Amino acid sequence: MKTLTKFSNRLMERYLPDPYIFVVLLTLIVFLLGIGLTDSTPLDIVQYWGNGFWGLLMFTMQMVVVLLAGHVLANSPPIKRLLSNLAGLAKSPGSAIILVTVVALIANWINWGFGLVIGALFAKEIAKKVTTVDYRLLIASAYSGFVIWHGGFGGSIPLTIATEGHQYESIMGIVPTSETIFSVYNLAIIAVLFVTIPLLNRWMMPKPEDTVSIDPALLEDTVIVEKPAVTTPASRMEDSYLLTIFVGAIGLLYLGWHFGTRGFDLNLNIVNFLFVILGIIMHGTPRNYLAAVNNAVKTTGGIIIQFPFYAGIMGMMVDSGLAKVISEAVVSVSNGNTFYLFTFYAAGIVNFFVPSGGGQWAVQAPVMLDAASKLGLDYSKTAMAIAWGDAWTNMIQPFWALPALAIAGLKAKDIMGYCVFVLVLSGIVISLGLFFL
Repeated sequence: MKTLTKFSNRLMERYLPDPYIFVVLLTLIVFLLGIGLTDSTPLDIVQYWGNGFWGLLMFTMQMVVVLLAGHVLANSPPIKRLLSNLAGLAKSPGSAIILVTVVALIANWINWGFGLVIGALFAKEIAKKVTTVDYRLLIASAYSGFVIWHGGFGGSIPLTIATEGHQYESIMGIVPTSETIFSVYNLAIIAVLFVTIPLLNRWMMPKPEDTVSIDPALLEDTVIVEKPAVTTPASRMEDSYLLTIFVGAIGLLYLGWHFGTRGFDLNLNIVNFLFVILGIIMHGTPRNYLAAVNNAVKTTGGIIIQFPFYAGIMGMMVDSGLAKVISEAVVSVSNGNTFYLFTFYAAGIVNFFVPSGGGQWAVQAPVMLDAASKLGLDYSKTAMAIAWGDAWTNMIQPFWALPALAIAGLKAKDIMGYCVFVLVLSGIVISLGLFFL
């Protein structure tokens, strides 16, 4: 395994470009496939790309906020102490890798937005404690937990079809989470991944001479708080705890009302709201909070510039009918025994170009649900096959790795050599679960 991972890392370092170049290459591939496999003209494809370019604008802003607010919260004195104390549980490189992986799996199972940020931040804290751990593998281990998100509490597809009035209610009805998230086969897949992924990550630890460690001093986020030389009414307000208490109080009251009336509805907006309010409270004064925001905002550049390109790719895939072509090709070679398996693989392919759970469901659901109906197969399991395919290939899709990479200060090629093996392992586990259970 050490030999394989060393080879994989060298391959990625040599041939995997920056995520921006990656998304441009994906744009080119989809452009050519759209012309070759559909009736669309080059001008049509250009229009689809331009029309879709801003289609993820709200989601892009949500991701910027989850990264920024999570970073700010983690740099508050109380949370830094908490993360530091938890990181102290790791006494060796091996235990560091396993601990980060388990925490990331739990956090992503609860909510993917929460998990992406917490996993990377916790990995940084552990790297400060265990200086001999391979930093690349540590961050890859934090990201590996993301592979289970669509089978967890925050899975967008199972939650969508469990909601009254969803788009395909007339076809499949309202599907309770007992048939998706809490089904036997889904829980079995989750359980096996919870055991095997930490062990795999531990197994991939490089030899001491190949280990890439990092100086703990480089991981310290220095927040510079500039105070005016002369105290003024304005500066006193900026240092006022009363304003923080007011904002924190109304924020916590709203969160209490939300969870009290809607249950455990931990959607992305609520995660962001929780991070923002807790960050404001934990930093004490508005001046301290704004200084932490200014320090964190530099990590958001990759998301801001790259997500619109993925929206453009989605526009080309959907409007040209290319996503439908791919899905129909897979359905055409499926039967009652292989349908769920091939649906999973098709979703994994489409996910490269439509890296959004909701977007992917909108693209693939009409084709896959129709095929399931003709084969007399279960709609809920079809939906979960799409959900797992969407989560699976995220392991080698830089789109979702950007927040973790921004926090860690790494590039995609630094961790993808390890993530390839998580892709293989999780692919085998999910395939067996969908085929035999």
